[in-house]
Amino acid sequence: MFGIGTTEILVILVVALLVLGPKKLPEIARSLGKTLAEFKRVSTDVKRTIDLEAQEEEGRERQTRLKKKMDRKADKKQESDPEEEDKDQSEAKSSPEQSPEEQEQKEQAEEKAGSEKQEESETTAPEQDKEAETRS
Repeated sequence: MFGIGTTEILVILVVALLVLGPKKLPEIARSLGKTLAEFKRVSTDVKRTIDLEAQEEEGRERQTRLKKKMDRKADKKQESDPEEEDKDQSEAKSSPEQSPEEQEQKEQAEEKAGSEKQEESETTAPEQDKEAETRS
């Protein structure tokens, strides 16, 4: 545990028995056990509190980053040409507005579909080579 072997533990117990006496030793061991258990419980509570605070801070940082990103997008949209704004407004009217989460999910789905098509084309290329070899 602390680099203490069995012989060292036995020596410590014998010395404690001689110094404290057989009547006091169980009482002291009990109080020492209770103290260690209390210390462990308190340290676990402190660790849990620190973890919760860290998670809350991380969530706040994510929200501020998302808000800054949305503000930048809005600024870019305002700086764009009036023709593009008209086009964007007509597109917005034709499709309902999506939340940033929905837009992110849509982008991820498009990326996934693109990677699946690429994998499909990679798997069919060797098959096409085999067909060409068998024809010749």
